[in-house]
Amino acid sequence: MSKTTAAITAVGGYVPKFVMTNNMLEEMVDTNDEWIVSRTGIKERRVLRPEEGNGTSYLAIKAAEDLIQKKNIDPKEIDLVIIATATPDSMVASTAAFVASEIGAVNAFAYDLLAACSSFLFGMSTAASYIESGRYKKVLLIGADKMSSIIDYTDRTTCIIFGDGAGAALFEPNEEGLGLQDEYLRSDGKGRQFLGMDAGGSLMPATEETVKNRKHFIYQEGKTVFKFAVSNMADVAERIMKRNDLEHTDVSWLVPHQANKRIIDATANRMGLDNSKVLMNIERYGNTTSATLPLLLADFESKFKKGDNLVFAAFGGGFTWGSIYLKWAY
Repeated sequence: MSKTTAAITAVGGYVPKFVMTNNMLEEMVDTNDEWIVSRTGIKERRVLRPEEGNGTSYLAIKAAEDLIQKKNIDPKEIDLVIIATATPDSMVASTAAFVASEIGAVNAFAYDLLAACSSFLFGMSTAASYIESGRYKKVLLIGADKMSSIIDYTDRTTCIIFGDGAGAALFEPNEEGLGLQDEYLRSDGKGRQFLGMDAGGSLMPATEETVKNRKHFIYQEGKTVFKFAVSNMADVAERIMKRNDLEHTDVSWLVPHQANKRIIDATANRMGLDNSKVLMNIERYGNTTSATLPLLLADFESKFKKGDNLVFAAFGGGFTWGSIYLKWAY
């Protein structure tokens, strides 16, 4: 009997309509287009406005509906919905449960998964494990974040980087040896002092003081985070290649987290990859956190061929990071 693997069989994506350009940010903070592009590779990002919709769930629902329409599947066939996110609608009620109900996945159970910018990557491992167990046939993994809800638009170190968006991937059993092949996932709790959000959780509940002191917005120590991201994303991507005897010529596509173009370039260089094999949409969306990886899949779906070797790599707050090797199934 052949081993059952977990393959991605459909993808979908969604970004808000409102485009926030670097020129707009020049009016808000002390920065300029040339500096932002040279340091990050970002030219614009999308922001979810109230007139379009509210909350991360809105973005997730749109991405899921895009996938369902393209795949032409009955949502009632979905067994599980996982929302990978750093910005759930609220802290108690599961965003995934609401999304599952709204898209008609009435037979699915659902929950949220939070690992900062590595949320979708870790979610891939989780979704694959459910499929490989044989208990479930269709797992919908959605990476979605409304980063504008936790961004301080007076802080030029963070407001230039992040955007809103969502992407979705359907995982199903495969008997051809395609789908998820290997993973190397890591974390280091010492990293939360360099990238995080102080208030709003059990450690520092909301008070008049936390709001006044702008503790409900994310912060990052840029140089430290950049250094860790460059070394760790490159390390795990290189490790997954060596562990699976992959040469640079064997890798069809690098699917990297879209945090900073310089980090992506460093990862590709360590892997020995030509730029033509590196997927990027950071110039249009910025860093959409949990949504970067699935949005790449949705944007570049037409380029993939059955059997293509994809290497995913991500790095996020906490710190969390890792790499996944997957064979494309369609």
